[in-house]
Amino acid sequence: MNLSNTATARFNMIEQQIRPWNVLDAGILVLLGAVKREDFVPMAHKALAFADMEIPLGHGQCMLAPRMEARLLQDLKVRAHERVLEIGSGSGYMAALLASQAHSVLSLEIHAELADLAHSNVGRAGLHNVEIQLADGARALPQSGLFDAIMLSGSVAEVPQHLLDLLSVGGRLMAVVGHEPIMGATLFTRISGTEVQSQTLWDANAPRLHGFAETSHFTF
Repeated sequence: MNLSNTATARFNMIEQQIRPWNVLDAGILVLLGAVKREDFVPMAHKALAFADMEIPLGHGQCMLAPRMEARLLQDLKVRAHERVLEIGSGSGYMAALLASQAHSVLSLEIHAELADLAHSNVGRAGLHNVEIQLADGARALPQSGLFDAIMLSGSVAEVPQHLLDLLSVGGRLMAVVGHEPIMGATLFTRISGTEVQSQTLWDANAPRLHGFAETSHFTF
């Protein structure tokens, strides 16, 4: 794909997939045009970099569809002074988007090969405020401190309490929560030291993040 074709494909991705999916924040749209998604796509799937689909990364993980990434990012509303945690680095693309908005990003990846891939990709992108760490985000994180925003780059049956406990007051956590076929993009907001509110914003389906417990979704 030459530069002209790449620019056209990126423009079409934003105008035909992302904007119609209620992603209207001008800053997010500019960011999606600036961070080169194709540089985070595995070589075998480069031709699909701007397609409306999930892109396999191996280990049963994938890059989310561009419209899903964009809308999650829009609804988390990351600001320039904030410290951000991402669970599920994948190829490093979401970490790069977050880093372009935030003061700093810590991104955790459970698979060593993907952690290496993400580290390499964000390094090539010239991002110095991202740390990719090989770790299981489904488990408690020692000495990590509090975060202003947390992004789960995949779905979970439910958000574990230890992640909610990492939110500073006013902090937000964005995740796709539930069981197929009904999941929802859910925003959790810490209101006080003891209270977290949640709101399901829109219907969404996303592949599971590895390591998180499944809960029964049957009602008796």
